[in-house]
Amino acid sequence: MTSITHRCLRLLFASAYRLFGLALLLSVASAAYAYAKNAPTYTQVGHNISIGPQEEVADLTCFGCSIRVRGQVAGDVTAFGGNVVVEDQAQVAGDVTVFGGDIRLDQAVKVAGDATVFGGQIRRDPQATISGDVTTLGGRIWLVPVLLSPFLILGLLIAFVIWLVRRLSKPSLPATAA
Repeated sequence: MTSITHRCLRLLFASAYRLFGLALLLSVASAAYAYAKNAPTYTQVGHNISIGPQEEVADLTCFGCSIRVRGQVAGDVTAFGGNVVVEDQAQVAGDVTVFGGDIRLDQAVKVAGDATVFGGQIRRDPQATISGDVTTLGGRIWLVPVLLSPFLILGLLIAFVIWLVRRLSKPSLPATAA
């Protein structure tokens, strides 16, 4: 075969590969769009999220705010620095996770996944059900070491680099003749 034929074959395979990749990307994007259209995902920073009794959503994530659920959540509910309240026979198909806040589960509420609280507590009605594990690391004092430890590690790393640079920049003494 000639070099022109090899080039044509490589070009044909490269085009087919790109076309396949584009078709795959479009199918994944359209599936994600269809899912998101039926069950939206909410992520908020500093603004509370409230899901009404007739609403159905996929996932809820909140930074520095609280979440109130009275409807259906098909995925997970996560709050950082806020509370999660699930009430009025609401259902959560995934996990409920709170960092630096509390979880309150009212009467006839169902959580299919785990309920995890770090730096807070879980208050639940005796008729509320959690199918997964319940994990509580209560007390706000746990937040201090968790939030400060990255800064401590970064400070130690910077101190080590400064010490190493100073040590390597010192002139070495010549060896004395014996």
